[in-house]
Amino acid sequence: MNIRVIISFLLMAFVLILVQILLLKNLALFGVALCFIYLLIILSIPVTISHIPLILISFGIGFTVDIFYDSLGIHTAAATLIGFIRPYWLKIISPTGGYVDSTDPDLKEMGIGWYFTYAMPLIFIFSLAFFLIDQWGTAGLFGVLNKSFFSSILTFVLAILVQLLFFKRKRGI
Repeated sequence: MNIRVIISFLLMAFVLILVQILLLKNLALFGVALCFIYLLIILSIPVTISHIPLILISFGIGFTVDIFYDSLGIHTAAATLIGFIRPYWLKIISPTGGYVDSTDPDLKEMGIGWYFTYAMPLIFIFSLAFFLIDQWGTAGLFGVLNKSFFSSILTFVLAILVQLLFFKRKRGI
């Protein structure tokens, strides 16, 4: 990884967290679906990163969002869970030849089918953990599953739109 890639990744992370905090904080689609666009940061970290730094980065991202949401660690816990699960999920859905060292797990690099099987379960696990912690014992299982399902769909659709609009296609030789 060169310095240019690191700076562009940090800029993308800053912008996504800023959008989450300023624009999406009070957005609830039909009072059910919340958007967690900052998960795109965790999902787009290169495949080659080791387990511990990924967990620490996920913790830091969740903690940053928690500071501005006053949510007492809910985002931190769910984001850290995704940082923990992601390497194992990448091994499960690994292509036959494995991943190339320079592989970024994004839509334009891997295609829509692979990206759906990669991102959607992780987003759903995040949403499920988030709403289980947030509404423990008050909303019931159906309410938690309902909010998790629709929040996952909204987050996935917005993640695809962000990638199609703003991520650059890598040039081949």
